[in-house]
Amino acid sequence: MIKLGLNGASGRMGKRISALINQDKNCKLVSAIEYPESPDLGKDIGDINGEGSMGVKISHELDTTAECLIDFSQPNSTIKMAQVCQKNKIAFVTGTTGLNDAQLKELKDLSEQIPILIGSNMSIGVNLLFRFASQIAKALGDDYDIEIIEKHHRFKKDAPSGTALSIAESIAEGIKRDLKEVGIYGREGQVGERTQKEIALHSVRAGDIVGEHTIIYGALGETIELTHRAHTRDTFASGAIKAGKWLANKDPGLYTMYDVLNL
Repeated sequence: MIKLGLNGASGRMGKRISALINQDKNCKLVSAIEYPESPDLGKDIGDINGEGSMGVKISHELDTTAECLIDFSQPNSTIKMAQVCQKNKIAFVTGTTGLNDAQLKELKDLSEQIPILIGSNMSIGVNLLFRFASQIAKALGDDYDIEIIEKHHRFKKDAPSGTALSIAESIAEGIKRDLKEVGIYGREGQVGERTQKEIALHSVRAGDIVGEHTIIYGALGETIELTHRAHTRDTFASGAIKAGKWLANKDPGLYTMYDVLNL
């Protein structure tokens, strides 16, 4: 049985991950972590996720008996807990979005000593979308405009979503473009005609939308759309648990959900 830790235990994703771990016979939650000032410190994680008592108190410190820590928190907390995992030789899975270049480099450096998996989206369907989006763009060529629309709940703090950025990066890599040069993030005013090379991303924040991503390939004469809609956070939570169990006994290195799903 794989022993898992969870950072960001009181968050929307954290609650669902801990609940699903409790229902999984092949893994066990041994550590539930929150920031030091959290009002949930000392509570049993099962009392806030609807599972009833699970025997795991929410703490601001990692129980180092964990074989893998799953992280859905904030960027600064992600880096801090990755460093703790490195010191204790514990595998680390993060689904935190909004990581900057320096933080991503820190995770890459730490992965030389422990296995680390970074996933902007843990959904199996979305990871298939990543793969096919690039292949379709490559096949269509420069005659098709590429626009990405992402929709999330009103509480999401970063934009565009990490998933939308990963889609754009996958497409850009596949068609040999530099996203830093051709990426457009919304439009306003007299922006002129659309250029042939740009990849545009647009963000919607409304209500309780769990997550929706649409890729539009538009030409003069036809439009192709790929859409993924998440109906529940369990889609991401179950993927994160799958990743945590898979990563627990792996060698040091930097991994993605492609590795977990053998894509």
